[in-house]
Amino acid sequence: MKKITAQSVKPLLTDGAEIAFLDIREHGQYGEGHPFLSVHLPYSKIETYAPKLIPCKQVRCVLLDNGDGVSERAFSVLENLGYMNVIVLDGGAPAWEKASYNLFKGVNVPSKAFGELVERELQTKSVTADELHKMQVTDENVIVLDGRSGEEFNKLSLPKAMSCPNAELGYRLPTLCSDPKTKVVVNCAGRTRSIIGAQTLVLLETPNPVYALQNGTQGWRLAGYELDHGSEISNLPEPSKEDWESGLSKALELQEKYGLQTIENETAQAWLRDPAMTTYLFDVRTREEYDAGHAPRARFAPGGQLVQATDEQLAVRNARIILSCDNGLRSATTAIWLIGMGHQVWLLDIATPLDDMLDLTSEPVRAKQTIGLDQLREYANAGTKILDASPGLSYREGHIKGSKWVTRARINFEDLGSPEDWVITGSCRILIGGIVADVEAATGKTFKGVVKGTQETWAKAGLEVVATPDEPSEEECIDYLFFVHDRHDGNLEAARRYLEWELGLLAQMDQQEKSVLNPLLPAATSRRINVAT
Repeated sequence: MKKITAQSVKPLLTDGAEIAFLDIREHGQYGEGHPFLSVHLPYSKIETYAPKLIPCKQVRCVLLDNGDGVSERAFSVLENLGYMNVIVLDGGAPAWEKASYNLFKGVNVPSKAFGELVERELQTKSVTADELHKMQVTDENVIVLDGRSGEEFNKLSLPKAMSCPNAELGYRLPTLCSDPKTKVVVNCAGRTRSIIGAQTLVLLETPNPVYALQNGTQGWRLAGYELDHGSEISNLPEPSKEDWESGLSKALELQEKYGLQTIENETAQAWLRDPAMTTYLFDVRTREEYDAGHAPRARFAPGGQLVQATDEQLAVRNARIILSCDNGLRSATTAIWLIGMGHQVWLLDIATPLDDMLDLTSEPVRAKQTIGLDQLREYANAGTKILDASPGLSYREGHIKGSKWVTRARINFEDLGSPEDWVITGSCRILIGGIVADVEAATGKTFKGVVKGTQETWAKAGLEVVATPDEPSEEECIDYLFFVHDRHDGNLEAARRYLEWELGLLAQMDQQEKSVLNPLLPAATSRRINVAT
């Protein structure tokens, strides 16, 4: 097994060659501090996520753990999956920090830092919560568009807002708003999608006055105003033929103005089959459009979310990214932001025939259930030992009395003894499957039984279910990020701390990290902005 020092990894992140810098710790550990250009690939679900995030088996993969040896186990898994160039960062995250390199709290850090840079460099106009509230109570001519996903909008939203995910803003606005004097305010829950959404409309030369809502729904609550919950997600209006063709013209104009590259489907498919280089093909439209037909081998990744959470869709820097939509407008606007984040992007020819082929994402690795609930009840009544591989907070809320919580990254094979004495349960087959695989690999034995279920399942089966609000402890719940986790649940202090964190991201970054983020200017003006400071 090859190892590498933090000092040797750092320059590899921007040497121009493909690299996947993989933080294989659990979600809570990752969110409490990780390298800027690392991508989260939790060991507990590594077999499921690796093929999606790292489709090319020859790419350089550098693994980072908590200095606890989990990378060595992840190394073996990836090697068994066929990855040929896997390296372990010696000492993990503690060694990275010891080398005086920054660890960043939170998630989707590059995307959020990029949003702050866009606002600063492109001088995005904004309104405060008080200003928007005044517009609404005085019936000013204003429309509020929520640039998040529909699910997020349904959970909490601004009064009178409409759900319109970021990539859809320019595509749908002509149908949503025909009056060029109407003020358009774009909001999200914090800052990034408000900024990127508003600036998308600006780069499309929208005639309306356009603003980002400062600090999103959290800023709204901090100003003392209430949010709506459970708001209906209205169907987005279909563009008229004239609006669709106008969008096509605008897409062609953006290609010329920003120097965007296009690619034909034949070449795209050849790139996807290339075993030596990484290519991602994303359809950036809505789920309904994707399901109705999409480019061959394309994965669904709506454009606004792709920009917001790029690290959840791809792990390989310097890979080839291809974007697909109908008239090219959503692909073009998404591409402009991804290129600004340091990625190589092409636009798929809009004449590409659509089909309903499934995307390239592999099926999750799931544990096979070997016993039923009646057998589980018999085992439990007989005193058989039970492991529960549910997420830590789910275990806290309710589990079979006497069961022991376990997470794959910290399983102790010595404490386990003989797996044939245990039944393993849990609410997620993927989490169960990872533990089953490790136990079988380490001991050559199988569990007495495997069964999936929830606290409701156990209760209906006649098993006694108990809650343990403090077990596992916060320290043990490495799969859950407690950092300002309740900012959307009424904790205003958590909202303040989150916004301070987001506003402070640029100041944390070193010169190398800043060098990958460069908001694009029109090619005729200047290829990129200098962000050396």
